[in-house]
This record gives sequence, C-alpha cells and structure tokens, in this order.
Amino acid sequence: MNNLIKQFKKRINDGKFLYGPFMKTADPMFVEAVGHAGFDFVILDMEHGPVSFESQQNNIRAAVLTGMIPIIRVPNTDENTIGTALDIGAFGVQVPQVKNAEQARQVVSSARFYPKGMRGVCRFVRAAEYSHMDRNKYFETSNDMLVIIQLEGKEAIANLDEILDIEGIDILFVGPYDLSQSLGVTGEVNNPIVIKKMKEIINQAKAKGKVIGTFVDNMEMLRLWRDVGVQYLSYSVDIGIFTEACENLANEINGYNFE
Repeated sequence: MNNLIKQFKKRINDGKFLYGPFMKTADPMFVEAVGHAGFDFVILDMEHGPVSFESQQNNIRAAVLTGMIPIIRVPNTDENTIGTALDIGAFGVQVPQVKNAEQARQVVSSARFYPKGMRGVCRFVRAAEYSHMDRNKYFETSNDMLVIIQLEGKEAIANLDEILDIEGIDILFVGPYDLSQSLGVTGEVNNPIVIKKMKEIINQAKAKGKVIGTFVDNMEMLRLWRDVGVQYLSYSVDIGIFTEACENLANEINGYNFE
C-alpha cells in the first residue's frame, strides 16, 4: 500500500482530524502551495470545476510531491469516469449524489478490482507506472484507494441505513449546501433545520462505525462539526480562499493612513 494512503488511514482509524480544501484550479502551482501550507488532503473538483483529466494528472503530482492525499471529486457515478480518475493516479474518488444502496454498491464496484469490484482493467496507465509496476502489486494495492460517497438529498437520507451497510466505502461525506436545498432552505448551511438533520445523519453513521466528512467555509462551522466527531473536514475552496484574502488585503490597503 502507498505510504501516504497507509498514514492517512492510520490517522483516521486513530480518531485524528484531517483537513483539506476543494480546488478548481488547473495550475499545479496552487496545489503545491496548499501542500506546503500543511493540509492533509486536497479534493480536485470535477463536479463544479472546469478542469480536464489531463490537467488533473499534474495536480495529482503536485499533491503527492508535498505529501498530500489527492482525491478527485468526479462529476457523477459513471463507472468509466471513476475508473479514469483512479487510472491517472488519484488516491481516491469522491462521488456526488449517491441516493441509494444500489448506487453505493455500484460506486464501490467501479472503484475496485476483483474480488472487491469490477473496475475496468488496464495496467498501461499512470497509476500502474505505465506498466512498469508489477501487475499483481498494482491490482492488489489499487484496491486500497479511498472511496468516498456524498449524501446530499432526502432520498439518500431515507436510504441511509441501507447505504451504511455497503462494504468498501471509506468515508461518507455530507454535502451541506445540497442538503440545505433539499430541506427547502437553499444555501442556509447554518440553519437549525440543516444542522439538526446533519447531526442525525452523523450519529446514525457513527453508530455503525463509519467515518464522516463534510464541507465548511468558516472556523465556527469547522469547530461545530469537529466537536461532533466529523474527521474528514474540507475547508472552503481555493478560489474562495484567494478571493477572501484579496478582499481583506484591499480593505487593509484602502483603510491604511499613508501620511
């Protein structure tokens, strides 16, 4: 198993909290900077981002170079898309809009080789060092890559018990923005209705020993979800972090007395 994956899983199993941003950039320079800053993982976004698989290869290289776990959030549950993300060397896939146990089972199957799944087989890919890696080692270690599914709507919540029973899912990620929309309070991620429902989901999942993740964009919400045991914490988005930093700097400059 890759040492970074081994360390990541050990820290999760030891109850540690891990942090990383979503990133929409096609420039590996920014991914590398995030790694040097000390984050644990990075979610390379292909659901709400414009980046191609070709560009994501370089983002993955930048993440690994700085000791981060590169996760690709794929745009959908399509098996070929999941397979391609892993073929180019992602250490895991994060799959949105999983609504029921059958979809969850199919995601696992698409991300794992036999006997744990039926992922499409090709060893002439970056993940297998373009066939340089021993084929048996490749097929064995590839099944250690992370499978993360996102639960975001009422249908997923209604089917939560069945989803929780599916083997092979490493992390369940609760998407607060999509959840808020499904609850009729679009964008109000700190609305008591959303917080109550998220806590119910988290408690139900933790009762079955599942690792939980979510998204936050301020320290108040990070503390809230950390305090209830969410371990995989995605803090904001690269472009949002950059915009906020620029606004703060501009406000500081405009308010400075140069006399």
